[in-house]
Amino acid sequence: MRVGNLTIEPDVLLAPMAAVTDLPFRTVIEEIGVGITITEFLSAHALVEGAKKAIDKMTPSLDGRRFGVQIFGREGEALARAARMAVDIGASLVDINMGCPAKRVVAGACGSALMKEPELAQELVRAVRAAVPADRPVTVKHRAGWDERHLNAPEFACAMVEAGAAMITVHGRTRTQGFSGKSDRGVIGKVRAAVPSHVPVVGNGDVVTIDDYFRMREETGCDAVMIGRGALGNPWLFRGIKQRLAGEPVTEPTVGDRMRVFCRHVDLIAAHTPAKRLVHELRKAVAWYTKGLRDSAHVRERAFNVPVEEDPMQVREIAIAYFSSLDQEKNAPREIVSVVDKFGRQVA
Repeated sequence: MRVGNLTIEPDVLLAPMAAVTDLPFRTVIEEIGVGITITEFLSAHALVEGAKKAIDKMTPSLDGRRFGVQIFGREGEALARAARMAVDIGASLVDINMGCPAKRVVAGACGSALMKEPELAQELVRAVRAAVPADRPVTVKHRAGWDERHLNAPEFACAMVEAGAAMITVHGRTRTQGFSGKSDRGVIGKVRAAVPSHVPVVGNGDVVTIDDYFRMREETGCDAVMIGRGALGNPWLFRGIKQRLAGEPVTEPTVGDRMRVFCRHVDLIAAHTPAKRLVHELRKAVAWYTKGLRDSAHVRERAFNVPVEEDPMQVREIAIAYFSSLDQEKNAPREIVSVVDKFGRQVA
């Protein structure tokens, strides 16, 4: 997929997620295989005011890998200055959040609230577009609409493209849905049909398996897919998608794979997380990587009971002991070989 002068391959992106897509999380996904990752969504106002917490989250990917920065706000000048900050640290694209449903964001008339003010939203896109170099795409992520009575995603997307957006990402839920109910792929398809063909449309929402990725592509006609919560503890989802796109056998992670990637994630957390948040971040990693595994509830309970004042690496050792105790033979590597149709669906 091409976004302006930027090529994204494979056609799958990691969604920006608050308190999730920090540098360690993004790095793990990048090392396993993804088209591009995007930072947590960041307040433009906080960035330009020099708020340390926000600035610390605007981190370039390691080893020169491409990344995007997502910003939010409703003041053109602040967004423009924040976008320039993103470019200064090497961002390959700047994404404007117009889809966050969080009450604190919507209360400030930002995020998905901007879908009720398309003219202002256009002004914001124009301000950011004018502030960054021509070779850095400005993109927009929004929802299906404010509520079921106002599903204005197709019209809104076209307005953002007219203002200069080089890519549109659509989450198929409304603001009032939050993350409940189901994502409406029909709305995403309508956006793809409405937006000029040279502007890529990315589908987002309820993609937690490889098959979900291909269903999204088939049912909406979207150019790529953005994955959010489906990536928690499952970076191999991106590898599987890439393998199937290439017509290769899809390999599932073994327990050994889980332990190795967990340890890599922990090492990254230890290297890039303030000491006071270390235990908290390690607990999240344990919860993500053990979910769905045999007898894992007690492991998460033990990890969450490690006091913050104790050695944070106790959390790591609890998880490693658990992974090591699992039946390696039962969880031996399995290779799934399938015949797929043109959309990548398993048919035999």
